[in-house]
Amino acid sequence: MKGIKEQRTHYCFRQEAGSDVHKLYIYDDVSEHGELDWWTWEYTESETSAEFFRKALAEIPDSAVIELHINSYGGDVKEGVAIYNQMKQKKCKEIVAYVDGFAYSIASVIMQAADRRVMGLGTSLLIHNMWAYVAGNADELRKAADDLDVLMESNRQIYMERVNITEEELIRMLDNETYLTPEQAVEMGFADEVAGNVTAAPDLTQQLQQQLAQMRREMAARKAFREEMKEFCGPGRQKGDEKDSTDSEEADSGADAGEEDGDADSTGEEHEDTGGTDEDDSKKQKLPKQHRLAELIGQAAAKYLKERE
Repeated sequence: MKGIKEQRTHYCFRQEAGSDVHKLYIYDDVSEHGELDWWTWEYTESETSAEFFRKALAEIPDSAVIELHINSYGGDVKEGVAIYNQMKQKKCKEIVAYVDGFAYSIASVIMQAADRRVMGLGTSLLIHNMWAYVAGNADELRKAADDLDVLMESNRQIYMERVNITEEELIRMLDNETYLTPEQAVEMGFADEVAGNVTAAPDLTQQLQQQLAQMRREMAARKAFREEMKEFCGPGRQKGDEKDSTDSEEADSGADAGEEDGDADSTGEEHEDTGGTDEDDSKKQKLPKQHRLAELIGQAAAKYLKERE
């Protein structure tokens, strides 16, 4: 009988050789009591109880990393909540919870104590409202239902600390006894990642070649843009624009002079110059629009290229 019992492992606590990683395994129902010993009529110590967990955690130094592996249908809520809080209170480097099979009922609550929650491929998670076995009269049964409502309100807060759904959504999921795939659990915040879903890193040489090709395309585009701007805003075009502007100004000046002479002949008086302000404004207005547009485009292009360099 002893040999058979040793082969059945509900809970395992061991440290990896040469490392500071301590692994804990909950591979059975969470229970305050162990199996009944028919020879002594006493229950053996439960290897998934809060008391057993307390002893195990006390042996782990604060500098260690704890890996909690879970494969459980759940069990005693009282024991599970106590284990959850012991894990939360434990001072260590990091606690990582791995769901190796099922994390159902109170086992899904215990995993929320971990800093990082990882679900393996093919695993699942189940959340539901608390159950209770009750015996008594009508008043006692009504009180038991009211007590369960209070207990569930407190228990929901454990989930609400980590999930990204509303409490109303969580209540509906609990009422419906909801099963979650690893992807759904991560999406809703019951877990942080799915093991084995890491995308393989691309080949380094291929990545460098892609970056080099991208740089060459950008350099070629910049060079072509500069050449186009030089051609558009080149000296020949600017001189031609200035010549056109000068001819236009001389023609306008001649017309203005004729008008001024006519005024002088008719009135016998000459108008005083106000300081050349009107002449300067006239020159700005008569500046060819094409040249002004090219100048603005050149300034914008120079600023763009300077920011990209």
